[in-house]
Amino acid sequence: MARLIPLLPTRKYLNLAAIKTMAAAAEHEAQKRSVQVTICIVDESGNLLFLQKADGVGLNTIQFAQRKARYAALYGRPSKAAADQLKSGDISVLAFPDAFPNQGGVPIKVDGQTIGAIACSGAPSEVDEAIALAAVDALLKQ
Repeated sequence: MARLIPLLPTRKYLNLAAIKTMAAAAEHEAQKRSVQVTICIVDESGNLLFLQKADGVGLNTIQFAQRKARYAALYGRPSKAAADQLKSGDISVLAFPDAFPNQGGVPIKVDGQTIGAIACSGAPSEVDEAIALAAVDALLKQ
């Protein structure tokens, strides 16, 4: 009887420990920058894994953070790429499924594979992205 186990691929994924590490790092970075943000972490398919809205940040940031993260996960690139595309005059990005041309979402990549994404919303867009990048850095440095 042939063993099937070696034929099955293995994959990295975001477990609870990874999510907690990123959330804590994002919170720390937001506090360091004296901003309030909503933090969203999704899996590689854009499914919600974690969402935290800081006190005092607008309710609209819940949807914004989710949409930024979903874009980054599905397209494997920062949501800033869509914002830059739109800024350059290319409006075709608006027709992309789950497009959200707003900076602040970044993919989480391990060994060249996107395993999820994290996004923040509530601060200026470049600060949102910096907070998300700090969270990814905290995860990948472990």
